[in-house]
Amino acid sequence: MDKASVIGSILGVICCALVGYMASHGHWAMFYSEKGLIMVFGGTISVIFMAMPMERIKCIPGYCRRFLFNNGPNPTETVKILSGLSEKARRDGILALESDIAELKDPFLAAGLKMAVDGTDGEVIEATLRMEVMAMQDRHKAGKKFFDLIKLYAPGYGLVATLIGQVGMFGNLGGDVETLGHMLAIAVVATMYGTVLANAMAGPMGDKLALRSAEEILAREMMMQGILSIQAGDNPRTTQEKMLAFIPHRTRLQLAKAA
Repeated sequence: MDKASVIGSILGVICCALVGYMASHGHWAMFYSEKGLIMVFGGTISVIFMAMPMERIKCIPGYCRRFLFNNGPNPTETVKILSGLSEKARRDGILALESDIAELKDPFLAAGLKMAVDGTDGEVIEATLRMEVMAMQDRHKAGKKFFDLIKLYAPGYGLVATLIGQVGMFGNLGGDVETLGHMLAIAVVATMYGTVLANAMAGPMGDKLALRSAEEILAREMMMQGILSIQAGDNPRTTQEKMLAFIPHRTRLQLAKAA
C-alpha cells in the first residue's frame, strides 16, 4: 500500500466533506442531482468507451490498483542483488548464476540474466530488453490516458449539464421560483461533479501513474546496465558504480554505510 496515495485521498475526502458540511449545515441532499450524475458520470464513461479499445478498458481495475499499490522494483535492492551476482560471476564464472535466476522475482531481470548466461551477445540482450521497456512504457501510457480522458472530459460534460440547466432556467423565467431554483441547482451541481472528478481524482491519480512509470523505466535501465556489465565481465565494483549512477546521492550514502 502506498502511504502517500492513501493519505492524499483521505485528506481530499475530509476537506470536501468538511467544506460541504459547513456550506450545507448537514443538508447533504442539496449536493445531489440525478440529472448531473447522469450527464457527468454517464458522459465521461461514454468518452472512455469511445476513446479506448476494450482490451485497455478491461485493465482499468489494474490502473486503480497501481495508484494505491507500488509494486515496482526497489532500486536499492536491485543494486544489492546485481552486485552480489556480479561478484559470483567474477569468482565462479557467469554460468554459476544459472541457479540464482530461478530465485529472482523480477521477470525482466531474470530474462536478461538468462540471456547473458546463455551466451547471448550484449547488443542482442540490450535490444531485446529495450523492446520490453518500450512495451511496458506503452502499457503505462494507456493507464495515464484513462485518467487524462476523465480529467479532460468530465468538466466538459459538467459544462454541458450547466448549459442544459441554464436553458431550462431561461425557458421558465415566467414560471415559479421553485422550478428556476431546481434548474439552477442542476447547472451548479453538475459543474461541481465534473470539477471534483477531474481535479480531485483523475488528475492526481494520472500524475502518480506517470511518476511511477518514469521511476520503473529508470529502474529497468539500471538493471539493463548491470546485466550488460556482468555479461561483459566487468569488475564487480564497476558494475555497482554503473548502477549507482541511477540512484540519488543520499541513497548511495546509505548503501555505502550498509556495506
